[in-house]
Amino acid sequence: MPPDAEIDAFAEAGRLLFARPFVFVKGCVRIADLPEMDKVEIAFAGRSNVGKSSLINALTGTSNLARTSNTPGRTQELNIFESAGEPLRIVDMPGYGFAQAPKPKVEAWTRLIHQYLTGRATLRRVYVLVDGRHGPRGNDLSVMNELDKAAVSYQVVLTKADKPSPTDLRKAIAATTAAVAKRPAAHPTIIVTSSERGDGIAELRAEIARLLAH
Repeated sequence: MPPDAEIDAFAEAGRLLFARPFVFVKGCVRIADLPEMDKVEIAFAGRSNVGKSSLINALTGTSNLARTSNTPGRTQELNIFESAGEPLRIVDMPGYGFAQAPKPKVEAWTRLIHQYLTGRATLRRVYVLVDGRHGPRGNDLSVMNELDKAAVSYQVVLTKADKPSPTDLRKAIAATTAAVAKRPAAHPTIIVTSSERGDGIAELRAEIARLLAH
């Protein structure tokens, strides 16, 4: 298949994949709470308030599937989303960096996330969301280090691309590209998105469809 035709095919497959409604299944605070490993899973990770819930809503074509909040650290569970008849499961992971919670609870989330990342055979890829206003920061790089150690495939998605100036966005893209270069588990392509404008959503859907096809 010619490269352009292949791109178009995955773009259409991605559109169809998210044409059916996704629904919230449950929130999991223990590994034992997770569903059976009967679907391909993708997970979304990122700093608190990076726009994770907004991106999931844009990806699934909804306005309130994933709850958005101005309060950092609101997502305190592994939140599971599925669409009837589709082979895909979306896992929304707790935000890191600014969680407003007692230290023991933050430590419990950290253990849960580590157990999930290292023990979930059906996890195909983690999308690490990085704020497009400034590129990767210390906590982002720490998460990438952990994913590299665990040999879990991940891809960086820049969010809020509508917020910075074009010059600052280019700097953030360059910094992010440099950060993932030579990392063993990182996908080399950065996806640049804006949930408000819809930038990059079709590309992200196509990338997920490509995952399911291989």
